[in-house]
Amino acid sequence: MKIALIAAVALLASANAQAQSAYPNRPVTIVVGFAPGGGTDTVARIVARNLSESLSQQVLVENKAGAGGNIATDFVARAAPDGYTVLLGSVGSLAVAPHVIANLPYNPLRDFAPITMGVVFSNVLVVQPALPAQSMAEFVKLAKAAPGSLTYGSAGILSAGHLAGELLNIRAGTDIVHVPYKGGGPAMQGILGGQVVSVFSTPVSVAAHIKAGKLRALATTGAKRAALLPDVPTVAESGYPGFEAMNWYAFLAPAKTPKDVIERLNRDLVKALNNPEAAALLHQQGLEPNPGSPAELARYMEREHDTWGKVVKQAGIKAQ
Repeated sequence: MKIALIAAVALLASANAQAQSAYPNRPVTIVVGFAPGGGTDTVARIVARNLSESLSQQVLVENKAGAGGNIATDFVARAAPDGYTVLLGSVGSLAVAPHVIANLPYNPLRDFAPITMGVVFSNVLVVQPALPAQSMAEFVKLAKAAPGSLTYGSAGILSAGHLAGELLNIRAGTDIVHVPYKGGGPAMQGILGGQVVSVFSTPVSVAAHIKAGKLRALATTGAKRAALLPDVPTVAESGYPGFEAMNWYAFLAPAKTPKDVIERLNRDLVKALNNPEAAALLHQQGLEPNPGSPAELARYMEREHDTWGKVVKQAGIKAQ
């Protein structure tokens, strides 16, 4: 009986080891927190095609939209830590939400195992052509001359555009009034329709309007110039050194996912993001593939968590 028990335990251990070494042996799901057709969804679907080839398994994209990505983020935080459920998360749910939402059901720095950064991209501040501001310096001068008179639109409360505007207010000492919209499309309609005088939006969303003379670009919010708008200076170049307000989408797994599984996912996601065809598709959307190590992503998330925590507190941002 004792020998049989030992044999059974050994057999079970062997089966478990084989199961782990066989990862992945079923489809992997990438969960995104926004509806189909949005930025995260687009990135997930481009990457999924190449990741499926590397993993030799089907890679599915599941949309769990709502609460600015927090629903999807919480879902993955609670998922089994086995490598079959992966989050493509964004700055809002991973670096900002903890500072504005009481009793947030997850902790981004504790409840996830970072895999790799996916893509990064800046916003661009555009203004109506009739506004007498040809540069960021002139825009700030106008804002200071009449506090509260200028407005800026964004894709919504806690969006990257909203955060960029609040950071500018802090760094420049201005009082430019935020007007939140329910998405980037409505925000663009807002400035084109004259409801707001400026908007922080993505380069791909405004490039055609800039070319047509319907909008004027003043500055981009990244550490370097946007590839789609190489002639537009950054805010940092325009008198505010160190200014950086990036959009970013990163891949994470639930905490306690085995290290070897994280390493496999990192290797294959990096390969997928570096695939020339995938990279070209991402660049067409104004997105810059930026794969790296789990440790690099962990450090970046900690830095973003601290940065936006300070902005939220100083600007008095509240969730709605």
